[in-house]
Amino acid sequence: MPTALSYELHQLTARLDRAADGLLRSHAGVSYARFLALFAVSEGAASQRELARWLGQTEPSTSRMVGVLAAQGWLNATTVAGAGNRRRLQLTESGTELLDACCHLLEGRFEDLVTRSGVPYAAYQRHTRRLLSQLDTDQQAPSEAGEAA
Repeated sequence: MPTALSYELHQLTARLDRAADGLLRSHAGVSYARFLALFAVSEGAASQRELARWLGQTEPSTSRMVGVLAAQGWLNATTVAGAGNRRRLQLTESGTELLDACCHLLEGRFEDLVTRSGVPYAAYQRHTRRLLSQLDTDQQAPSEAGEAA
């Protein structure tokens, strides 16, 4: 079923991710994975556990990523007193500047791609938001498999 929309969406996402990675590496010196981690922190992932959930990674993997981002000076990871290994995450000024530059670069290139494709940008954005909203709704509702069990 290689012509199914679901396959095409996966293909599109994978190609966009690879293109974003190459673009960010060449223009900003950061990988797309590291950019996503910084973006997640800017969107409210305030602890390593929340960041791991946001990124869909294990906590040990996220801990290594946090260490790298902190070593680069893009992220502060401070231990929360009395909370065990819990660390509060916060972008540094240089992390915020990098994130802003990367967001501007990626959004500009994506908008250009959508425009060149002939797809109305506002309509694409509206439909994408509706699909994401539906996924959020479905994720919050009990699954049919869980109800049958």
